Amino acid sequence: MAANDTYDFIIVGAGSAGCVLANRLSADPAKKVLLLEAGGKDRNPLFRLPMLMGKLFHSGIYNWHYHTEPEPYLNDRSLYWPRGKVLGGTSTINGMIYVRGNKHDYDRWSQLGLPGWSYDEVLPAFRRSEAHVQRDSEFHNAGGELTVCRARGHNPLMDVFCQAGAEAGYPLNDDFNGATQEGFGRYDFTIKNGKRWSTSWAFLRPIMARKNLTVITAAETTRVVIDKGRATGVEYLKGGVLSTANATSDIILSSGVVNSPKTLLLSGIGPAAELRALGIDVAHDLPGVGKNLQDHVDCVMSWECKEPITLYSDLRADKLTVSMVQGLLFGEGITTTFPYEAGAFIRSNDGLIAPDIQLHFMPALEKTANLHFPNPFRKQAVEANHGFTLRVGPVNPVSRGEITLRSSNPTDKPKIQANYLQADFDVRTMIDGIRLTRDIINQKAFDKYRGQELAPGPTAMSDADLTKWLRATAMTTFHPVGTAKMGNDPMAVVDARLKVHGIDGLRVADASIMPIISSGNTNAPAIMIGEKCAEFILNA
Repeated sequence: MAANDTYDFIIVGAGSAGCVLANRLSADPAKKVLLLEAGGKDRNPLFRLPMLMGKLFHSGIYNWHYHTEPEPYLNDRSLYWPRGKVLGGTSTINGMIYVRGNKHDYDRWSQLGLPGWSYDEVLPAFRRSEAHVQRDSEFHNAGGELTVCRARGHNPLMDVFCQAGAEAGYPLNDDFNGATQEGFGRYDFTIKNGKRWSTSWAFLRPIMARKNLTVITAAETTRVVIDKGRATGVEYLKGGVLSTANATSDIILSSGVVNSPKTLLLSGIGPAAELRALGIDVAHDLPGVGKNLQDHVDCVMSWECKEPITLYSDLRADKLTVSMVQGLLFGEGITTTFPYEAGAFIRSNDGLIAPDIQLHFMPALEKTANLHFPNPFRKQAVEANHGFTLRVGPVNPVSRGEITLRSSNPTDKPKIQANYLQADFDVRTMIDGIRLTRDIINQKAFDKYRGQELAPGPTAMSDADLTKWLRATAMTTFHPVGTAKMGNDPMAVVDARLKVHGIDGLRVADASIMPIISSGNTNAPAIMIGEKCAEFILNA
C-alpha cells in the first residue's frame, strides 16, 4: 500500500463494532473504506470451538494480554485483562453469551440527554444484526448476519439450577433479550452450527471481496493526524514501517475500551496536563478521555457435586481429543457448547425496578472449564472432580477506574486501573448476591446433588469474612466499558452521534462510549453501537 492512500472512511479496529462498520460503510461501492487491525487473521480452528474458550482465553494467541495495575481494593492483585487482537476482536476469544442488557440501561442513557439511545431506539439496531436460529418476533430477527442460537447443552444440572431458582421464588425466563430480563433461564449464544460466530465471520468475511474495501492486518495505529481541529488521517506501523492513510470523511476508532482512549491520548486528545507531562502536543483538551472506566466484577462460588453428572465426565483429558475432532468436523458434541449456559438476573431487594445481580451457572468446577485436569485415569472420589460453579456479580457497579498512558511510545501498553470494589455499594451488592446464591443452592432441587460448599466455604458467614474473601478472590467478568463516554457534560468524550467533542471528522464506536455499563455481557451492545454509528454516518 502506498504511504498516503486516501479513503472516504478509515476504521481503526476490526472488533465487534469495527466489523459491523466495515460491512455497512462499504455497502456503497462508491465509498472507499479502510479497515486497520493490529492483530492478524482469525485462522486458528480451535478458537471456533466454544468449549475451548476457557483454555484459549488465557493464551497469548489473538490477545493483547493486558493486565491491570495492582488493584488497591483487591489486596493489590493485578488482574488479567484479555482483549482480542485479531479480526473479530474480542468476539473471537470471548464467551459468546448474547445479552443485550436491560431496557432501563438505554432509557437511562437517553435521560442523560442522548437522543437516539433509548431502548425503543436501539432495539431496531439490535434486530438489524441478528439472525436468530429459533426466535423471530418484535424483539428478534432471523434475517441478519449475526447468528444467535439458544443454549445447546444438555447437562441436567442446568435444569436443576433453574428449578431451584423457581423454588426460591424467582420467575423462569425463556429469553433474557425479550420482554423482561429478570429470572432464571439459559443464555443465547453467537454460535452457528456448533462453531463460534464472531463478528469477523458474520460481517467481514462475506464482504472481503468488495473492491472498495481494504483490510490491513498487523497494522498498529500510532495516532490520528489532526490538522486545524479536523482528523485528516491515521498513522500506523506495519512491519516496522510507519505509513499514513488519509480520510476525506470520517475516521472511526473502534479499538475497544483500552486502545480507543490510548489512540486519542497519543493523538493529543485528552487531559492537557497529563499529555504535556509525557511530552505530547495537545490537540484538544478533553479531560474525560480514559476516565469513567467501568467493569463487571464478580466472584466464583463453588460446591461439590455428589453425583458424577458434571462436565468433568465429558471433558476428561482422555476424551478431549475425540470431542474436538467431532466438533471441528461435524459441529456436534460437547466442545460445541459453552460451559456457562444457564444463568439468572435477580434483584437484591424488591424495591429495585430492574435486576442488579447476574449469575452464571456452570455444571463443573473452574479447573474443568479451563481444561486443567487431574489425572483422569487415577481413581478418585466423585467429589474430587465433580462440582458446580456460580459466578456472582453486580450489573451496575459504582466503582470507576481509568486508562492512562505509560509513556508517549505508541507500542507501550497503557496503565489500566479498574479500582474494583472501591465503592462500598459494590461490596454490599456482592455480599447480597452471595447470600441469595446460597439460598438458591439450598433449595430442594439441589438436595440430591449438593455437596460441601467449596468457595467461599462454610466458615465465611459474616460480612467481614465475605468482604475479606472478596478482596482476596474477586475478579473481572471481562466487560470493561466507558473510557470514551458519550454525553454532554465536561467529562464526555463523544456526543450522541459518537463524534469526538472538539474534533471534526473523528468518531468513536465501541464499548468505550457507554456512559453507564449495560446490565450483563457487553458484546451484543458493542455490536449494536457499531450499527448505530453506521446509521448516523449513512443518514447524515
